[in-house]
Amino acid sequence: MSTDPFFLAPVRSAFRAVATTVVPEAAGLDEGGWAEMEETIQSQLAGRPEGLRRQIRLFVRLLQWLPLFLHARRFTGLDAARRTAFLERMQRAPVTILRVGFWGLRSLVFLGYYGSRHGASATGYAAHPDGWGAGR
Repeated sequence: MSTDPFFLAPVRSAFRAVATTVVPEAAGLDEGGWAEMEETIQSQLAGRPEGLRRQIRLFVRLLQWLPLFLHARRFTGLDAARRTAFLERMQRAPVTILRVGFWGLRSLVFLGYYGSRHGASATGYAAHPDGWGAGR
């Protein structure tokens, strides 16, 4: 059993492939950037039931294997254009649980990337402890 605390560690490569498709800038992250992104996601889900984390892992596995039926390749084996097209299909899927799963995972990717120092600085966000009045 892995000692890696990140709940998506068993599906890390598929998660990172999804993340870099949703936020292409994430492809530029080094291992420290990925670790910070994973830690941000992990901390936000820490108080949630284990069943929810298990469902997210299962959904990432599903995203990894579903393209096999369409493209004869797993998600991580697709090129960027096919990955994007596949995820666009998921966000408009007629099956509600697929749409909900995709939008939930997408939200976690945004949270992890833009909630990290790297993502925040990439957007030019410069919060100050004194709040809005700091710049005046």
